Amino acid sequence: MKNTKDINFLFLILSLWSCSLTRELPPGALLLYEVDTEGIRESDAENLRNLIRQKPNTRVPLLNLSPGVLLHSLGRGFYDSARVAQKLRQSQQEAESLSELISEGSSSRKIEKRYRKVNNRADALERKLEYGNWFMRTGNARVLLDSAETAISQQQMLLYLQNNGYFDASVRTLTDTSGKKANLLYRIEENAPYRIDSIFTRSEDPELYSLLEKNQKYSALATGQTYRQTNLTNERQRIEDLLKDNGYYTFSKSFIEYNVYKDTVDKNVVIEQLIRTPERGEKHRLYTIDSVIFTIASPSDLIPDEAISTEWNGIRYIMYQDRYAENIIGSRIFQKKGDVYSKNAVIETQRQLANLDVFRFVNISFDTLGNSIRTKIFTRPNQKFQITNQLGASVTEQLPGPFFSHSLRNRNLFRGLEIFEFNFRAGLEGVASATTEGGVYRSRELSTSASIIFPQFLVPVDFGTLEKFGRYNPRTRTLLGYSYVNRPEYVRDALNTILAYTWATRNLRHQFSVNLLDANLIRSSLDSLFQSRLEELQEQGNNLINSFLPSYVSSISGQVIINFNQYGLYRRSQASLWRLFVESGGTTFNFLDPESLADRSLTYFQFLKFQSDFRRYIPLSNKSTFAYRLNLGLAKPYGISGGVLPYEKYFFAGGSTSIRAWQPRRLGPGSFTPQIREDGTFDYRFEQPGEILFEAMFEFRRKLFGYFDGAFFIDAGNTWTFAVDPAREGTDFRVDRFYKELAVGTGLGLRMDFDFLVLRLDMGIKAYDPARPEGERFILDNLSFKQPLGERGQQVFNIGIGYPF
Repeated sequence: MKNTKDINFLFLILSLWSCSLTRELPPGALLLYEVDTEGIRESDAENLRNLIRQKPNTRVPLLNLSPGVLLHSLGRGFYDSARVAQKLRQSQQEAESLSELISEGSSSRKIEKRYRKVNNRADALERKLEYGNWFMRTGNARVLLDSAETAISQQQMLLYLQNNGYFDASVRTLTDTSGKKANLLYRIEENAPYRIDSIFTRSEDPELYSLLEKNQKYSALATGQTYRQTNLTNERQRIEDLLKDNGYYTFSKSFIEYNVYKDTVDKNVVIEQLIRTPERGEKHRLYTIDSVIFTIASPSDLIPDEAISTEWNGIRYIMYQDRYAENIIGSRIFQKKGDVYSKNAVIETQRQLANLDVFRFVNISFDTLGNSIRTKIFTRPNQKFQITNQLGASVTEQLPGPFFSHSLRNRNLFRGLEIFEFNFRAGLEGVASATTEGGVYRSRELSTSASIIFPQFLVPVDFGTLEKFGRYNPRTRTLLGYSYVNRPEYVRDALNTILAYTWATRNLRHQFSVNLLDANLIRSSLDSLFQSRLEELQEQGNNLINSFLPSYVSSISGQVIINFNQYGLYRRSQASLWRLFVESGGTTFNFLDPESLADRSLTYFQFLKFQSDFRRYIPLSNKSTFAYRLNLGLAKPYGISGGVLPYEKYFFAGGSTSIRAWQPRRLGPGSFTPQIREDGTFDYRFEQPGEILFEAMFEFRRKLFGYFDGAFFIDAGNTWTFAVDPAREGTDFRVDRFYKELAVGTGLGLRMDFDFLVLRLDMGIKAYDPARPEGERFILDNLSFKQPLGERGQQVFNIGIGYPF
């Protein structure tokens, strides 16, 4: 046995040595082992470091090896570029032969299918020839010191410093070699930055000069600030946008010049802003809209045009044989006859017409005559009927499951640019049972809905909503749907109808929605074990069983989403998302006598619900980021509800998008202690609904190599109830103890980021468990060399698609 251990240890040492970064380097080559900078005091250190063209390979601490290089070397061992090139030539030759058959007219569906397949194979082989196989593309080749790359980096860093006011800066490089390793140091001397002493503008056009003076407070340049080249670029763009938005259609930033005068003694600059004229003595022209023509061409050139010409509110419409509502289209056109040309109005017109999802494209062109502009908007309708079928996998709580979805879209349903949608979805998902601990169970789901989306606010009284709200993409959605869920503990089906209004600000920073009606007729069938558990709770004073009786749930809700800097789209700058949600259930029952309700066999609910979800993303470098989420929720039943909420309206904690060290929906409430089994662990068979939710999640993310990212996270939170629950001691929220009941979990995560899809694996470990007695709740010290993941049940693995927040 001892000999086997020695052999395995020797094999491990040999494997690590064979993966050494410095092994078998070319003669005279040096491995770039470390790169550092020195002397950066006031400049943006991250931007300067990003200009360094060569970065060392990511290494395992204390070991001279890199997982990325290991993958690349593994792929290189199986890679034969000559063989790939030969296969590429064969595929290209076959594609050419098939193309000739198709062009000669002697093709068939089988030949065309083969042609597409061969073409796709040739594209894949081209990528493989250029970038290597999958292992080579995912990993990284060893980075060897290149003096030419070092010189380019040095020059770019010096240029960056000078463009940011450090005209007297210098950049030197020092290389320290040790064996086959090279440590590179960029030594920077910033010296004092130059500041703007004064700014003056020269223009021969008094009207243009007056417009600039009125908007001077928005200038990107100010006296006393450090000189930066980017500020000149931003100011030049601001002036062009300002003038084009105020009638100067032909103006461009090429008419703007800057002269910068340096004072090397006082370390300041004087900036002269010169607005040139098109020709000597001639002013820039101010343009007004003479007419607007909106053309809807036929969907296909094969369909002959039977043009219909109408005029509404100063806009001329030319349409093919189908008809579209002129008033709806006109509400999305923000340049009318007699208006001064505005670039922003044109962009907004194009955006809002595209938001209708009725036109395939929207082209806006202009004809000028003198100082007049004729606006021509040309479109083609999108396909009237669109059918989409999808077959894929989804992940909700634990494991992925297959699903099939079908959707039908009918555009311009009533010739008022309405959209009819029919959706059907059926799927199997792996979920944790609400009554059984451990394991994954099959959940069958089926849903179907039919809805009509109107591109306006449907209201009983017309008070000019089209003209007032056209810029905000207003929509009214009416929906009738049915859903069926078959879980291990219950079968639940629901019939629902929705009347909702949605709109958004022009920059999509604020999005609003109001559900004026959300009515659901729900029926449930319970598993015998779950039924028994609910009856036990009822005997102890907990009426959760009422949530599963045949019921009618209606509510009015509103939601606002504030998106700062396009959260979720761009990852190069800080971004935040704040979602506020308010819901009032059974509001109309406040005006009725409960005894007068029509159907006494149904359970009715009255409740108030509020949720605030704030998320923030902070890039720390080009490879690492910090993100956090604060989530607060309150749901309070009242009136005829009997002290309970509809089951879907409760809050739950735990799972892949919540406190990840606890199983889905099993955390809390409060300090409630589940039953203890014979082996001393908690019985987590039952879901734990709560009325108050608080979650704080913090995550550090760092790019490892290739598609792989790593994460370290800390989650804290819990749920509570407003009132004492006789069946679950310690669940009620108390100011003097709630902070002691915040569960804390930590752990590591691995992500595969393909840009279009992120696969996620998180391992959470309980650090502070409020279900235990006070004084014994900190359990992170259970981790040891013999038990690196703690005691049984202390660790939880979660699989997910996309980031948790």
